[in-house]
Amino acid sequence: MKVAFKSDVGQVRSHNEDNGGFTHNKEGVLLAVVADGMGGHQAGDVASQMTIEILSKKWQETDGITTPTTIESWLAEAITDVNAQLFIHSLNNPQCQGMGTTLVAVVCTNQFVTYAHIGDSRAYLINKETILQKTEDHTLVNELVRSGQITPLEAENHPRRNVILRALGTERTIKVDIKTIEWDEEDFILLCSDGLSNKVTDAEMSEVLQKNLSLEEKAAELITVANERGGEDNISVALVHNSHKENRGDGDDW
Repeated sequence: MKVAFKSDVGQVRSHNEDNGGFTHNKEGVLLAVVADGMGGHQAGDVASQMTIEILSKKWQETDGITTPTTIESWLAEAITDVNAQLFIHSLNNPQCQGMGTTLVAVVCTNQFVTYAHIGDSRAYLINKETILQKTEDHTLVNELVRSGQITPLEAENHPRRNVILRALGTERTIKVDIKTIEWDEEDFILLCSDGLSNKVTDAEMSEVLQKNLSLEEKAAELITVANERGGEDNISVALVHNSHKENRGDGDDW
């Protein structure tokens, strides 16, 4: 299984509040994560970094978690704990008041992928024929689309398109979407912050992943496209390729 993670500050912002990467547990099972922090300098940064560090450490210490049921339970428990730690940190540190972060995380085996998400960072399943967005944005605009109040086209330029309805760390309790799906050899999982999905279409993501490039080069090209279209936000992308030729990916663990 091959993996790559890249994050970029973009063309407008002065600092990067995104974070992410990948790690393996004691049995070599992969966890990949993207988190998009919010709350301003020294707040969004802290929220996304704490999320990655806590989840990474927890996952590295696990073993015997190999079925969809056990992985789903682990993700629910671990993310609930992350939320509690973020919320307490924001209460105890005035400079971090109101901080929060989106989260999209996947645990990948050769047979299946279990994903968890909160906010508007996304997970896609991509093969040579299709690209499927597997997560549902927890945003005001998406709720308006789902209820039929606006069209998807209207949502693209809606003045409140950045209003997030769910995030880690902003409330004492949270609701996380968790689901397991099957995937086939040579499929890709793409995780990204909205800095990518707001600038690059699904079809363009799929096109880049089918190119004869390394996984690192594919991630870099996706970020380049987003930057060329304005890059108003931080841009992060994690790619997982279900290739059985190698056990570990192009990059390093956290």
